[in-house]
Amino acid sequence: MNRRHFLNGVCAAALAPVLTSRPVQASTSSGLTTPDALIQAARDLAQHPYAPRPQVLAPPFDGLTYDSHRGIRPRTGHAADLALGPDFVADLLPPGWLFADPVSIDLPGHDTEFSAQMFSFDPRYFSPAPAQGSLPDMGFSGLRLRHQLNRAGNWDEVLVLQGASYFRALAKDTVYGLSARALSLGTGGPTPEEFPVTRHISVFEAGESLHFGCLIDSPRASAALIATLEPGQTTAMDCTLHLFARTRIDDAGIAPLTSMFQHNALGPAAIDDFRPAVHDSDVLVIDNGAGERLWRPLANPARVQVSAFVDTNPRGFGLVQTPTAFSDFHDQEGAYHRRPTAWVTPQGDWGAGAVTLLEIPTPNEFADNIVAFWRPAAALEVGEHRFAYRLDWCAPGPASLPAQDDALLALRSASGVEPNLAEGRLFVIDFVPAATGIDAIAPASVQLDFGDDGASSYITGAAFYRLHTDDPALRASFVFTPPDDMDVAELRLRLRLPDGALLAPVWLYRWTRSREGGV
Repeated sequence: MNRRHFLNGVCAAALAPVLTSRPVQASTSSGLTTPDALIQAARDLAQHPYAPRPQVLAPPFDGLTYDSHRGIRPRTGHAADLALGPDFVADLLPPGWLFADPVSIDLPGHDTEFSAQMFSFDPRYFSPAPAQGSLPDMGFSGLRLRHQLNRAGNWDEVLVLQGASYFRALAKDTVYGLSARALSLGTGGPTPEEFPVTRHISVFEAGESLHFGCLIDSPRASAALIATLEPGQTTAMDCTLHLFARTRIDDAGIAPLTSMFQHNALGPAAIDDFRPAVHDSDVLVIDNGAGERLWRPLANPARVQVSAFVDTNPRGFGLVQTPTAFSDFHDQEGAYHRRPTAWVTPQGDWGAGAVTLLEIPTPNEFADNIVAFWRPAAALEVGEHRFAYRLDWCAPGPASLPAQDDALLALRSASGVEPNLAEGRLFVIDFVPAATGIDAIAPASVQLDFGDDGASSYITGAAFYRLHTDDPALRASFVFTPPDDMDVAELRLRLRLPDGALLAPVWLYRWTRSREGGV
């Protein structure tokens, strides 16, 4: 099994359901049919020691492979094509394979008690199929929601909640890429990460938007994620995480995003691949509380690395997929040029903390190796904590980001060994005009500010120039030549006008030596 197969595996053919014409309210099968009830359930869980829910998979669900799990398909009217008002349909996803933790689900107007008869079984893997009434209630692995996202009459996937507390969503004309989580604990720390799991999913109400909640549990905390989903050109999720700490937590990750970065032109490349780039996201962007936009290209490093961007009340952050053309990837199957961007906008006062970035080495595209999240500076004490935010799933490209006053957008970063002496690394960063235009700015008047830290003293050959006389794009370039005893450096570039005003996002990059020790 690989990651690409997994992404394909969560997709299914869209079938036209029978729809109602009015909003529908949640049923009463679990009692967790309102946001308040779900939040109270999370609060009650935290009053007791963590008790893992038994994994009750019975044959044949207990020994599934990637292929045989795909051979179990929700049946229309039983677990598939369950109408939720006029604008959504739902599919209940079978347990097993990677998904052993049982999830109970409430849908308005539908019986959602597990039964083998809710699914069809491919005879290539199941002969005979499980008999009616022969299996215990094993719960589900998750929930898939569909909507007429791309064109009328076609019920496209828009959100899948499946696996631990993971979920992923789509904007119009995008394909699955990065994912989000309700909560992360211990991510990037010295001890094994704790993965909170979804215990229950309730759809509260479905009309033009869909209101739902997830009950989350983990050894150190329980939580309720309450969200409203609004699909469209940008698919928006208004989220509130109600977190109940059982113990003091100093390594919580709020609004975590998870993605994959294998390689692009920034290098140094250790990937032998016919494609010029392979990634779901290529930049972490942060709109910090000081009014700056930080632009941090992602890396596939030689060793695990964690970066913390200290801030107070960040305006937003996200993992961005900047290339939008097939020629940027040359991968017809992967369609990386259609992978969405995800952007987190905090609501209210998040206080002091850091946007934290975890980058993990990977030899291929089959494992997520990038995580970005908010980590509060103060530990979360025992009790209740609340974080509200908007999570937007956008089309790829920098134009989908929130508006900023910068005159230039960073478009592409690349690097390679400096060709003359081969002792340093040549970096180039290409910029294009934002909506305000750039024609009146002379490149010669722009100052390249590398800061005054230790890395800047090893930078030479800085230049800023127009790429072509008939092309508005501009390029900043410089050579970084580290001493032999330097293994890591934080590079920073600000483009300034003569009056000191910033012209573009602040470009950041962590340079590390290659796996072979070169620059």
